[in-house]
Formats: sequence, C-alpha cells, structure tokens
Amino acid sequence: MKLARILRDGPDGPRPRIVAVDPEAGRATDLARAEQLRLERRGCTPATARRLADAHLPQDLAAGLGSPSYREDLERAAAEDPPDDAVLELDGARWLTPLDPPRFRDFMAFEQHFVSARAVRGNPVPDVLYTLPVYYKAGHLSLLAHEQTMEWPAYCEWMDYELELGFVVGGTGVDLTAEEAEQRLFGVTLLNDFSARDRQFEEVAGGLGPAKGKDFGTALGPWITTLDELDPLEISLAARVNGQLWSSGRSGSALWSAGELTAYLSTAEPLVPGELIGSGTVGGGCGLELGNRLVPGDVVELEGSGLGTLRTRLGEPRQLRWAPQERIPGQMVDGRRGIEPTPLAALRPDAPPPPVPRR
Repeated sequence: MKLARILRDGPDGPRPRIVAVDPEAGRATDLARAEQLRLERRGCTPATARRLADAHLPQDLAAGLGSPSYREDLERAAAEDPPDDAVLELDGARWLTPLDPPRFRDFMAFEQHFVSARAVRGNPVPDVLYTLPVYYKAGHLSLLAHEQTMEWPAYCEWMDYELELGFVVGGTGVDLTAEEAEQRLFGVTLLNDFSARDRQFEEVAGGLGPAKGKDFGTALGPWITTLDELDPLEISLAARVNGQLWSSGRSGSALWSAGELTAYLSTAEPLVPGELIGSGTVGGGCGLELGNRLVPGDVVELEGSGLGTLRTRLGEPRQLRWAPQERIPGQMVDGRRGIEPTPLAALRPDAPPPPVPRR
C-alpha cells in the first residue's frame, strides 16, 4: 500500500483524510469512506457506519498504528470497490504530511556522506561513527508536506537540502534485536532534512546536537509505502534542484540497516508506534558535499523508487525580530560578574574509577 493524507472538503469544512494512492492511475481512495460503504452493505445505518469507520481508521496514522488490527483494517478498506465519492484525483490534491509522528530521530548512517562532509571542512571522522549509529532528536512539529513552501529562517545565509529516507515504526518493543526491530517497521517515505548550515556549525561547536540549524522545517512525503511492497536495501534515490540533477544514491549503501537503527533506538527505551526514523543523508546527497548552496525560490525535488517525488519550494527569508546577544565570560543575568569552580564531590570509596575515554 501507498498511504498519504490529503485535505478534503466536507460538510464541516476541510478535513484530513488517509488515502491509498495509485500513482499510475493518478487517483487515491478515501479509505474510511470505502470502509463506511462496506459496513452499510452489512446492514449498518450510514451514521453508525461512519462512526465505526472513523474509529477503526482514524485520520491520524500514528494513532491508528497503536492498534494491532490497524494494518488489517487498512488492507480490507483498500481492497473494497470504493464508491465514486471516495475516489479522488491526485491532480490538484491538497497534500498533508502522511504522518504526525509522536517522536522523530534522525541518524547519520551513510559513510560517504559523513566522510565527504567532514573533508569539506577539514575535519577528521571520529571513531564513534563506526562504533555506534549516531542520531539527534529532531523537530517533529515542523514537518512540511509535499508541495508546501518552506519559510527561510531569518538567521540563515547557507541553506542546504539532505536526501534521506524516513522509516515509520508500526509497533512497540524495548531492547530488541535488529531482526525483531525490523518486524516493527511499517513503511518508508522520502525525507528532506533541510539544514541551516551556518547556524548548525555554530551550535554543534557547543557540544550538543543541532537545534535551530535543523528544527525550522523537514519535508516528508508525499506518501508512505509499506515495506511489503519494496526492499529497503534496494531503493534508488535522486535529488533535483530546479529540475537539474544534483544527487543520486541507493539505500543499500548505508553502514547500518533500518532494522539496526530501530534496534538501537529501542535499547533501554520503548519504541512508539508512529514515530519517525531518519536514515541520514545518502552519500553525495546534500549541497555541502557538492559545493552548492540553495537560494530563495529554488524548487527541491527528492525522488525514490516506489516512493514518488517530494517537492518543496524555498520561500523568502523571514524577518528577524530577536537574536541572543553575545555574553562576556562570567557575566550573569542579574548583572553580577565572576564564577567559582564547582566543588568536586568526594568519590565513594567503593566506586570504580571513571572510564578512560576511547581514542
């Protein structure tokens, strides 16, 4: 199945609807409407059928994935002969993000990307990138849909795209093996992890992950393809800017598989149905590696085999209304100056010594 969300007009105004997409036919099926008709055929009144269909097929995919029967409900509705008013043309569709994830974490799983990106800036590759699948906690409330314009943050002069995959978790579990974790995955979509490179490089020098360098906008979609329809290691990927090919790659070139990434996330904490996992940028999949920068008005398209094309237009820079002012070392908010070293706590006599950092 290929599942998307679109905004559809109804008696109560526009409402999000989960649809099964048929890209070859250029059409989509409103699955809850198809399920409603099936229930009416079984004898339910229209009002009861509508309530039951909405309960079994909520228009929030993450909420639906919390039910063990949700996959079966989707497949049953997709197999129905839909009524005419459930069939929608993709041309002119008002796309929404296919998912409102409760959590979003993004990895750096492609060796060519982190080697090339660090070489551009003259930085060595740290050993940890080969010993752990490193990730950061990304902004899950600033996702952009297919065809949506991304507002350029005012503090950014160096905008970049990142060609990635987004894996959707369909179940829960904790301390999973890679094989067990792979069984928890529901589907995959295209993900464009837009990056304000200048702010990102400033932030990570402070010893924490990126924040304003990333959280202003990540594009997702246009649809989620369930993993029974494709091999997650055999996805061909490409990125175009204003119709010109800038990047290409393949999913199987990653250091870590989707199952391994998911298993690592489940270590000591449970997975959440509907959460989003970014694969990280494929090798050569961003302007940083290529020596190219985006400008306002550019149209960025990510394409993946079986995943469609995700299109984003870059808007004009926003107006900066406030920015933090540089502080003098030792300066406090109340105006006083001076800092004292933090006193060292006495070690427990039976405590082991701190570990020696790995080199």
